[in-house]
Amino acid sequence: MATTIRATQAGLAHVDQIRRSKGWAKTEKAWCDLAYTSASTLKRFWAGQPIQQEAFINICKEVGIEDWQRLIDANPIQSNISYINFSVYDEEWVGREVVVDELSQKIDNSCRVLLLVGLTGIGKTALAEKLVERLRGLWIENRENFESQERTSDFASVAFQWLQRWGEVVSPDQCQPQPLRRRLLKRLCENKHLILMDSLECILTGNSDEGWGGFADPEWSAFFIQLLAEPNCLSCFILTSQDLPTQFGTAEFDRYKNYWFCKLLKGLEAQEQITLFRKVNLEYRLEVLDSPLRLIGQIYDGHPLALRVISGDIKQNYNGRVEAYWKENSYYIENVKKDLDAARQLDTKEGAEDRWHLDSYTRTLRSLVRERVQKTLDRLKCDVPDAYLLLCTASIYRCEVQEEWWLTHLEYRGYDRQRQRDSMQALRDRYLVEDGGIDEEDERLVGQHNLIRSVAISHRLELFKTT
Repeated sequence: MATTIRATQAGLAHVDQIRRSKGWAKTEKAWCDLAYTSASTLKRFWAGQPIQQEAFINICKEVGIEDWQRLIDANPIQSNISYINFSVYDEEWVGREVVVDELSQKIDNSCRVLLLVGLTGIGKTALAEKLVERLRGLWIENRENFESQERTSDFASVAFQWLQRWGEVVSPDQCQPQPLRRRLLKRLCENKHLILMDSLECILTGNSDEGWGGFADPEWSAFFIQLLAEPNCLSCFILTSQDLPTQFGTAEFDRYKNYWFCKLLKGLEAQEQITLFRKVNLEYRLEVLDSPLRLIGQIYDGHPLALRVISGDIKQNYNGRVEAYWKENSYYIENVKKDLDAARQLDTKEGAEDRWHLDSYTRTLRSLVRERVQKTLDRLKCDVPDAYLLLCTASIYRCEVQEEWWLTHLEYRGYDRQRQRDSMQALRDRYLVEDGGIDEEDERLVGQHNLIRSVAISHRLELFKTT
């Protein structure tokens, strides 16, 4: 059997510094070609997972490191360590360094439940994945996405699945919520699990228009209370949600405030917005305060998804000419500013409580970001109908799937392979799809942000009414 080795965290940091100086992505195609390896192998390398020694050596040497032996992690590999594949955090990540440092420190200081709360598209999942990368090492990582409706989300079902996944034998008489809770808490207290739970709002009562309430299944509330009440616990939960479950605002949870923390995530700061535009190769007058790009970033309050969609629109439909985009869209964007300013004034007049999800400004911004995505899909329908058809038909997938699954929607309509690939690339160029890495079969995974998907679903319904 071929020898497999992995890099230490310090070794990975050293490689990362050098590859950045070369301007390479973490899975740079040129790097793969020079090292005679694949992007999936590079993914495993960056995750600190063992890879074949020959590939390890080639990866190091082609980036300019000859003394590759110094990078090897000689510590025994724990057989129960697992790793989360990142679906959103990628090379275009910008900013949030202060927040990442703050939240990493919280977890280091025994925070057992970390909640990341904010608008859809604001970057909660990307931040959560960045935290996982920062903390990666001795944790047993696990992920649960409640936006996937194919999976059960009641506490008993999820707890049973977790215990089975970790090799625990659960007898039929232990499948009730209370016995499962005891077994799960024992496991979490005695082992270092890092559990990322996405889209927590999907298991809350309420909705985005009227606001969310508490857990639909009260067993979740009972579980988190007991988790916080345990004398000692080695595990940590990172939860992303559009709202804070109401139970976390009660006196019962407040007793354990030292063990949980809620971070309200807002848009990118001005300098972070500039970095985002530069990463997507838009440089027009960024140093000038009243330049179009700076104004767009300010008006949309640094909302990352909105800024990426607008960037894709500028690059693909205006050949990257910011001034041409601004000439055609400035009136609409200035009206966006008027709407948001009016919402701010209304909140001030009414003395809105510090419950961000109830204020007029947040509701207005959420609506305007959705409207921005709507306009992008309307333009896509006219300019690249093949890509529009692909996006709409693939909106049936609630989670990341292999890219080949997407392409079959065009294949059965008789589109040749090049036409399929061109359609997918058009979606990537406009930041309408998210690459989810490589799966265990070395196949590329693709998904849609839930906001883009919700708009695409409405288009799909209209599309098939007329076909």
